[in-house]
Amino acid sequence: MPRMSDMDVRLQQLIESDALGVRLEVTRGLPTWEFHPVLEHQMQVDRIRASITPSGDKQDGCGCLHFADIYVSFPDGSLKRPDVAIFCRMPSERDKPITLVPEAVIEVISRGFETKDIELNPSFYLSQGVKDVIVFNPYTEQVLHFRRDASHRHTSPATIQLECGCRCVA
Repeated sequence: MPRMSDMDVRLQQLIESDALGVRLEVTRGLPTWEFHPVLEHQMQVDRIRASITPSGDKQDGCGCLHFADIYVSFPDGSLKRPDVAIFCRMPSERDKPITLVPEAVIEVISRGFETKDIELNPSFYLSQGVKDVIVFNPYTEQVLHFRRDASHRHTSPATIQLECGCRCVA
């Protein structure tokens, strides 16, 4: 029987944790977890995803493709499951973690996991090449928008222009 790679073993562990009702991620070697999202969380993710459109400002024509809760394997080996990952082109992977770095990531805060979403995730995503990181708190209506060179605070609903040429309402 062929030996499983470290990535295959890690992915199998993540899939098994999902079956137990726990979302597990590995960020810079640090495992983080949270329970599966509640209805309010999923409703907000769906609302934001429905608002993602090309802005028409970019000539290169980003496809503004967005996916919810998919595994992304980042260049440093971290495995994350952003609430929403936005890509300009279709990732080639279909049944394993995506290796294409998202153009933008949107996280919707779950109660009790604010530290992960506000303090850990934005700096990590930006260090891996994500251009825009949006963190939405549905309990306070606060929207935080992070870029390499700046961060902004908004109150929802806020229309945010992404560097890739897409826009969304958080």
